[in-house]
Amino acid sequence: MERSALHLIGDDELLARLTDILNRSRRTEAELVAHLAEVDERKLYARAACPSMFAYCVEVLHLSEAEAYLRIAAARASREHPLLLEMLADGRLHLSGIGKLAPHLTQCNAALLLTHAAHKTKRQIEELIAAHVLPRRDVPGIVRKLPGRDVAQQAATISSRAPDHALSWGLSPASADRPVEARGMAESATAIQLRPGAVEGRVQSVVEPLSAGRYKVQFTASAALKDKLRRLQALMGRASGGDIAAVIEAAVTEKLERLEARRFALTAAPRKARSPTVPTTRHIPADVRRAVYARDGSRCGYRDGEGRRCSERDRLEFHHRHPFALGGDHSPANVGLLCRAHNLLMAEADFGRRVLSHARGS
Repeated sequence: MERSALHLIGDDELLARLTDILNRSRRTEAELVAHLAEVDERKLYARAACPSMFAYCVEVLHLSEAEAYLRIAAARASREHPLLLEMLADGRLHLSGIGKLAPHLTQCNAALLLTHAAHKTKRQIEELIAAHVLPRRDVPGIVRKLPGRDVAQQAATISSRAPDHALSWGLSPASADRPVEARGMAESATAIQLRPGAVEGRVQSVVEPLSAGRYKVQFTASAALKDKLRRLQALMGRASGGDIAAVIEAAVTEKLERLEARRFALTAAPRKARSPTVPTTRHIPADVRRAVYARDGSRCGYRDGEGRRCSERDRLEFHHRHPFALGGDHSPANVGLLCRAHNLLMAEADFGRRVLSHARGS
C-alpha cells in the first residue's frame, strides 16, 4: 500500500494493521534466522564463492555488516538454544538482545536468563548480564586529556569500535578490562578511546552496567567542568574520599533536590496544607504537587485501553483531568502527572485539535 493512501485509514485500523505487520515481520525474521543457521551449518556459502557466512550475508544477501553480525550470532546460538527462535518470533526477544545474550548462554543458565530477558530492552539485558553472568570490578576515577585532532584521527582510524570518552569517571570495572591502545603512538593518544565521530565533536556519553547496581559512566567534559570538579573535590575534602564519583554524586544530588523542590514542591520540611479554596489562577498549590508526584510515582500516569501505562519519566507536566479552563479545580483527584505527548493528547481530547492549533498559532 502506498503511504499516500494510509491517511484514509482510521486510527484504530491503522494501529491494528501496524501490530499485525510487526507480528508477521517477527515470524519472518525468525524464519530467516533459522535458514541462516542451516546454511551456516552446511557451509553452503562456499558454493557462492564466499569464504565465510558473514561474507555471504554481506556480498550475496546484501545485508549491512551490523545486520549480518546480529543475524549470524542469533542463528548460531539458536542451534544450541532453539527457544531463541520462538522468543524472536513472538516478540519476547529482539535481535540486539540475542546478540548480547548469545555469548553467555549455557545449558545451565539459558532457561533462567531467557526468562528474565523477555520483553527487556537492550540496556536492561546488558544490566541482566552484568548482574547474573559477568560482574566486573570497579573502574578507577580518571581524568584524561583528549589528544589533538591529528592524533585523534589516527587513533580513530586504528580503533573504530571503541567507546567514546575523554574524561572517564568510574562510578562503579572497565577501563582496564577493555584496553584500546594504538601501540607505538604517544602515551596521551593510546589512553584515549575514540570513534570516528568523536573527532568531529559528536562524542556521546556512555553508561555501561558492570554488575548489579553498579555502572561505568564515560563522557566528554570541558576544561571549565574539569576545573569545577577539582575545586569541588578540594572543598569536600575527606567527605568525598578523593573519589570523583562521590563528588559528582553529591553535586547531582544537591541539584536534583533543588529542581524537584521547585518543580514538584518536594522538601524535607513542607508547609502545612492550606484549606482548599476555589482556584483563581492556574498555579497548583505545593501540597497538591507533592501529593500528585508521590501518588503517580514520578511517572506519566496515562494508561491506554488495555491498562498499559506510559513509562516516561522525563519532562513531566501537571494535567487537570477536568480542564481548569472549564472549571476544574486543583484537588489531587483532578490533577495528574503526564508526559508532554500525553498531556497534548488529553488537551486535544478536551478542546479539539483545531482549537489547540489555533491557540498555538496565535
